[in-house]
Amino acid sequence: MENAINRRSFLKLAGLGSVVLVTGCTGMGKGGQDANSDFYFVQLSDTHWGFKGPAVNPDNTGTLPKAIAAVNALNPPPDFVVFTGDLTHISEDPAMRRQRMQEFKQLAAQITVPVVHYMPGEHDASLDNGAVFQAFFGATHYTFDHKGVHFIVLDNVSDPHAKVGDAQLQWLAADLAKQPHDARIIVFTHRPLFDLYPRWDWATTDGDQVLALLQPYDNVTVFYGHIHQEHHHLTGHIAHHAGQGLMFALPAPGSQPQRMPVPWNAAAPYHGLGFREVTEPASAVMPVLHELPVQGA
Repeated sequence: MENAINRRSFLKLAGLGSVVLVTGCTGMGKGGQDANSDFYFVQLSDTHWGFKGPAVNPDNTGTLPKAIAAVNALNPPPDFVVFTGDLTHISEDPAMRRQRMQEFKQLAAQITVPVVHYMPGEHDASLDNGAVFQAFFGATHYTFDHKGVHFIVLDNVSDPHAKVGDAQLQWLAADLAKQPHDARIIVFTHRPLFDLYPRWDWATTDGDQVLALLQPYDNVTVFYGHIHQEHHHLTGHIAHHAGQGLMFALPAPGSQPQRMPVPWNAAAPYHGLGFREVTEPASAVMPVLHELPVQGA
């Protein structure tokens, strides 16, 4: 794999949320895809376009373009890019929400990777049940298959009560019923599906029902954002991995009375922002994660 993916290109990335490398796929994927070949994708999270706060990030309009430039410089390019929510920073003004989403979409269109997947965060969707997001990017929950891996994108943000909801739970159950119990499944969600710290809105109110549907499947990994930091958790055999954000870091769960962004450190710019390399070898039960800091520019 060293020859296929230039590791030095990973180390040169600036501003990425995570870089995910998936290996060890076996068999044939849907549509005749060669599922025997390794692949990797890039996860970007919590870009919060429109956020302003020099004390937290004086480079608020520069971080996302730097991330996009870094993705475009990857050689070979990733198979796809996925944004795991909070594309924009919340606004009570509907016109401002649309403007920020439009600006974000124009920036994201500069990504040269042909396939980009989007999902909302609560900043994008909680005030209008995802209407603006859907106008720009389509469905808030969906599935796709790639080289033997089944990907599920869940929406736990459009409902202002942080619920997935009965209709989506039924949709998920029907989708999973089509998968063998040894299927390789990767779930993307914005909020954590488990109760990380509900007092800070770091939970999904019906996440236990989602996990109950996923538990019968042997190979499930969940990637999420929302908490703006690296975090790892197991619910049974299901591994959950939070990616760092692109705009500002947040404190460890419950480490202080309020959930306030970590102040910018001029002596260590971009501290708390980073990207992740994840290797999933066929011989290992759990993926191997390698977190790398943003170097800045």
